[in-house]
Amino acid sequence: MIRSLAACTTRHAWKFILLWTVLGLALTLVGQSKMYSVTEPDVGNFLPKSYDSAAALRIAEDKFGAKPDGNAVTVLVAREDGRKLAAADSARIDKIATGLGKHRLTMKNPDDVPSFMLEDHSQTPLVRPMTDAPDKSFRLLSVSLKGNSNDPALQDVFRDFREHAEKEFDRADLRSGFTGGLADLADTADDQEDTEKLVGILTMGLIVLLNVLAFRSVLAALLPLLAVTIIGGAAIGAVVGTAMLFDFKLDPSTPSLITVVLLGIGIDYFLFLLFRFRELLRADPEARPRDVAGECAGRVGAAIASAALTIVAAFATLGIASFGQFKVLGPAIAVCVLVMLVASLTFMPALLAVSGRKMFWPSKSLRKEPRPGMSARLGERVARRPFLFVAASVGLLVALSAGALGMKMDYGTGSGPDDTPAAVTAKEISKALPGGVDSPHTVYVAADGAKRVTIDRAGLEGLTKDLKAVKGVGRVAAPVLNKEHTAAKVDFYLDMDVQSQHARDVVSDEVRPVVSKAAPPGTEAHVSGEAAIFSDVSEAVSKDLKVVFPVAAALIALILVALLRSLLAPLVLMIAIGLGFTATLGSGVLVFQHLLDRPGVSFTLPLVLFLFVVALGTDYNILISDRIREEMGRPGSARQAVAAAVRHTAPAIVTAGAVLAGSFASLAVNPSPATQEIGLVTALGIGLSSLVLSIVLVPAVMAMLGRATWWPSRSGRGSGGAHGGRGGHGGHDHQVPAPAQYGEYGTYAEASQRQGAYQQQEYGSPYGSPYGSEQRR
Repeated sequence: MIRSLAACTTRHAWKFILLWTVLGLALTLVGQSKMYSVTEPDVGNFLPKSYDSAAALRIAEDKFGAKPDGNAVTVLVAREDGRKLAAADSARIDKIATGLGKHRLTMKNPDDVPSFMLEDHSQTPLVRPMTDAPDKSFRLLSVSLKGNSNDPALQDVFRDFREHAEKEFDRADLRSGFTGGLADLADTADDQEDTEKLVGILTMGLIVLLNVLAFRSVLAALLPLLAVTIIGGAAIGAVVGTAMLFDFKLDPSTPSLITVVLLGIGIDYFLFLLFRFRELLRADPEARPRDVAGECAGRVGAAIASAALTIVAAFATLGIASFGQFKVLGPAIAVCVLVMLVASLTFMPALLAVSGRKMFWPSKSLRKEPRPGMSARLGERVARRPFLFVAASVGLLVALSAGALGMKMDYGTGSGPDDTPAAVTAKEISKALPGGVDSPHTVYVAADGAKRVTIDRAGLEGLTKDLKAVKGVGRVAAPVLNKEHTAAKVDFYLDMDVQSQHARDVVSDEVRPVVSKAAPPGTEAHVSGEAAIFSDVSEAVSKDLKVVFPVAAALIALILVALLRSLLAPLVLMIAIGLGFTATLGSGVLVFQHLLDRPGVSFTLPLVLFLFVVALGTDYNILISDRIREEMGRPGSARQAVAAAVRHTAPAIVTAGAVLAGSFASLAVNPSPATQEIGLVTALGIGLSSLVLSIVLVPAVMAMLGRATWWPSRSGRGSGGAHGGRGGHGGHDHQVPAPAQYGEYGTYAEASQRQGAYQQQEYGSPYGSPYGSEQRR
């Protein structure tokens, strides 16, 4: 099927190129304009309804018509001269606040996006008084704007409000500061804008540089990047369209992860094709590029399809997760990878067929086979001393894995530099007020649906009294009833950082038991707020880790068995993948938890890391395994086959690994600590997968096992090639005598040289027939 598709693609190359270009541009426009309409910034909405904080949010919406407002901005207003606020000052502040609440904000329309595709964020803000500092040094206001806080258009609307408010307060000799919600996001975006542009340029430069070093060609350096950009736009548009069609919301971090994954695997797949395309062109200088491109896509396409489907299957397991943030990440990544897979089997081969040998201009590498380089020497050494390389690799991975001992989870949501105007304002507020004043928690009490119970303030006295007695609760507000007196809410403030583990422990271990016990008869009571939500998130994530890990591992193992038609080879790969994952996680814990002294690693890191490192790293293992199997299908010893596979595949794996690692490393500039960790640790994991697992550990183990690697399949034995027929590469039954070790050929190098001479004589190439006996000249 893949070979037939490759032949069709290369035969109608220009049609496929035009189709992908139009499709990419159209879906890019859809993705960019509608992305923020399918993202959900509130973490609490990703929790299953069975959790306590989710039940509290449901009461808030059903009984009070209120939803969590992650956009809410806290405005600090103080006198310019630093004196305490007098009664006249407070009145003046309230008057200005009333005026600000009547001033309509108009969203500016970007010139590059059609107006019908934009969501209009023009609105009148809701401005309300909050509280005064105990020493009357400032007064706090709350400002709310409707919309997705991650949408740059809404952030621009907030900037307009802030500019207008600053002018109004300045006229009254008052200074103002803005923090929380949109203020944090807008300031962080402004602070990171130049850095993100620079990192983007450096990432693209790295990709171009690596391609130039690999191919010494202008077109081979630029064309993959251009192609992946077009495909990436199509993939993101497909994700947005899928989310709109099936009505699910994405986490705000998903778009950045999607971009990195698409860039990384897209360049990887193009590099796999490019390296094999060059090899086949060298083997037969007279062949038509279109035929070579089709054969290249037919051969490498099987490995690419298997690798991509492994990623899809791994992320599909997130569908069984209970935490919605994981549940939506799976479909999003799966859709993107499927789009990239289709493009890798159609668009990329079409580009190879059209460009032909010009792809490698002005390099002269097609005219002659280069001298054996580092990859050839590495292949020889791995094949000659596999036990040594296995011991060294496993020792390194086990040592790094030890770092995972004592791992702690961090559920903090801090996401920005500490020197922005918003951060400075937050510090000023925290000096005068308790740590939780800008993030209140609420107890929601509702009558049991089966009972007609009326709630009054007298019935809530016991609850408020017991709540005040909890150590860690700073202040408890008076109860507020809804109009029907069927529900009540009691706000309370913690006297600690609400993002800390201590706050989560207080809410889950102290507040919730008290609330449950003191709730009036015939009612249910639930707690909401940041610490309450992340306490539930912690529980949900812990449950998901125990389920997703084994299911994903089993699914990947089944795919490898189906791909390799073997039981032993998949076992080798799964053990290697497991060691790679634990080593990567241990390295992350060592760096972030111990060296940087953070409270722990992000709660999303283990699961996301498992999927990314295992699924993406499997690409390289599949590529090297497929090539080893192919080489074992040729005459010669198993160790010669391993050496040849490493020689030809290592450059592609190392280059692709560097590109993918560099793409993930670019996330280090993201203001979110969780995203930073995912980027840097995944980059390390990709490095280990490409440099240690794929070109050292896996080949070394297969060199030790020989053709028994493919048990119980007969593939790889003698001339029975990996692709069927009477010999996977030419259909010949010839054998080069290969007694134990290297027999009559003496040293390994001499054996390899004799093997190359045999293939040169038989096929006209030291690497065997590129097409098979029916196309030999």
